[in-house]
Amino acid sequence: MSDPAEVQMAEMRERARTIRARDLRMVFGAGLGHIGGEFSAIDILVTLYFAVLRIDPADPTAPDRDRFVLSKGHSAAALYATLAEAGFFPTAELDAFMAPMSRLNGHPDRNKVPGVETNTGPLGHGLPVAVGMALAARLDGSGRRTFALTGDGELQEGSMWEAAMAAAQFGLDNLVAIVDRNGLQQGDFTERTMRLEPLADKWRAFGWAVREVDGHDIGAMTALLRGVPFEPGRPSCVIAHTHKGQGISFARDRVEWHHHVPTADEFARALAELEASA
Repeated sequence: MSDPAEVQMAEMRERARTIRARDLRMVFGAGLGHIGGEFSAIDILVTLYFAVLRIDPADPTAPDRDRFVLSKGHSAAALYATLAEAGFFPTAELDAFMAPMSRLNGHPDRNKVPGVETNTGPLGHGLPVAVGMALAARLDGSGRRTFALTGDGELQEGSMWEAAMAAAQFGLDNLVAIVDRNGLQQGDFTERTMRLEPLADKWRAFGWAVREVDGHDIGAMTALLRGVPFEPGRPSCVIAHTHKGQGISFARDRVEWHHHVPTADEFARALAELEASA
């Protein structure tokens, strides 16, 4: 008999492949999107939504649900595809991504899309909002947790470090920041634009408990994130080492795929690769 844990990991890897294929179709159909950073984050999203978050798609506003904030809001297509896969709304609606009057806009809108906790888009805002959510849970005496997924280029925003400082000051061990550390941002490598390393040491210096993980190893991330908080009284930071464009050989680690829309030939090749990996 198969190990139930291994069966679950295999199912989650298949969900990640399915979500990548849907994301690809969404961006190609809309002619707009951010495939590179979406594909680097999808394994993280799958881990959260199918193994970690305490949520119920049938009751998306339950008071004590965990909160998830996509601080890198331009990766909305990946979030929408994950929410649909989790049952928050029908997968058929994904075809309306970026269409006129569609609620599936280029940045997530909590007033329109079930499962979205806050509007994000301008970088540097998501983590500060997540700090407020975690502090509110503390004041309410609630056991709910808040998870925020940030881009690494986004950490060049001063508001991120103000939020990090506040989270440590208030001892928010119900808060988890996950850094999608793909090393690339719009236009170039992060280390050429504004150097972030030594990144783990920076978070530690701001009072966070820090762990590093392969951001494409769903099993390792599941084990790690199920163990938060890493230290009582400290917020937790996970630096997830990823690859931009993960899952498409010719997009992987290519800066131009930050917001590149695939041509018809690239779409067919990418879809073939994803289907072959099933």
